[in-house]
Amino acid sequence: MKFLADMGISPRTVEWLRQQGYDAVHLLDEGLQRLPDGEILQKAKAEGRIVLTIDLDFGYLLAISGAVLPSVVLFRLGNASREVVEARLANVLSQCEEDLCSGAIISVSDEMFRVRNLPL
Repeated sequence: MKFLADMGISPRTVEWLRQQGYDAVHLLDEGLQRLPDGEILQKAKAEGRIVLTIDLDFGYLLAISGAVLPSVVLFRLGNASREVVEARLANVLSQCEEDLCSGAIISVSDEMFRVRNLPL
């Protein structure tokens, strides 16, 4: 799986993903920190990447577009520290690989995560 991290995700989480053997990039890596959300989705789709974000706009944009990809992992955590994000992401990756590959929005909270398959 390949990932594209939005600005709300720590660059160190991207490093952690790389250490786990994943292909992961952060918008900062490519100087795209001001890229609009719609263009981030286009970039992720073109590159076959899953978007990691804390921004609710991605779910809305996917819903109105009717798109099947890219998948989005949306973190809605009380404590969004890098360690908590990584622990929750590890849990999602171990249980939702098929959903992420076929197209889904996965909302991750402190207690659980919810999978909504695309298109919405």
